[in-house]
Amino acid sequence: MSGSSKLLFPRGLDALQAVYLNSSGGVTGGDAFDIEATAREGAHLALTTQAAERVYRALPGETGRVDTRLALESGARLDWLPQETILFDGAALDRRLSVEMAPDARLLLCEPLIFGRAAMGENVTDLRHADRIDIRRGGRLVWSDRLRLTGDAAAHLADPAIAEGARALATVVLAAPGAATQVDALRAMLPETDGEFLGGVSALDPDLLVLRMLAIDGFELRRHLCPILRRLSGAELPRPWMI
Repeated sequence: MSGSSKLLFPRGLDALQAVYLNSSGGVTGGDAFDIEATAREGAHLALTTQAAERVYRALPGETGRVDTRLALESGARLDWLPQETILFDGAALDRRLSVEMAPDARLLLCEPLIFGRAAMGENVTDLRHADRIDIRRGGRLVWSDRLRLTGDAAAHLADPAIAEGARALATVVLAAPGAATQVDALRAMLPETDGEFLGGVSALDPDLLVLRMLAIDGFELRRHLCPILRRLSGAELPRPWMI
């Protein structure tokens, strides 16, 4: 199928907001999606998705591919806020997210993942998933992240050394001048570990912070994630994020 990617543009907002819609209903083996977006000099662009993306069972030997390239010019701001990607049993997905940004640009990036829907009794015991995120500021690589999970994902995630039974996770990155000043406030927003949620935040340099979150399910993840994204964006989240 071709031409299944569409953008919706809500009106009456401070930023230019674009809502991505995959009209094919999801991603499966053999699908290929390429997404490119640029925030021009001094502009503010917010990108989200209309709903959670679903990655379905793939035929043996086939892999779905999603390649996203973002660029931020001088003084620009870009909020990359897709809703959750739900990985179903038998899914095979290779995703790459590359960002090129000017030294004075501001990037807020969030990537949430759900490994089967707990409320539906879904278990992911056969998975091939790879995520790659690279962020370059002024041509210099400042953040590179790799996630690879293959085989029995439920068993891997149950390991206390990996996720201690968590079924949902999110990576949040703020790359902006003075980003590290947010660390103490974010740590105060994270609850004590209670068996259903775990989060940690660190500053990698004065202009870069990274937050990792693990939760028992997608609802618990979103319940803690939304207030943090509101703080980092300084605005209400795009309407598709409402719970």
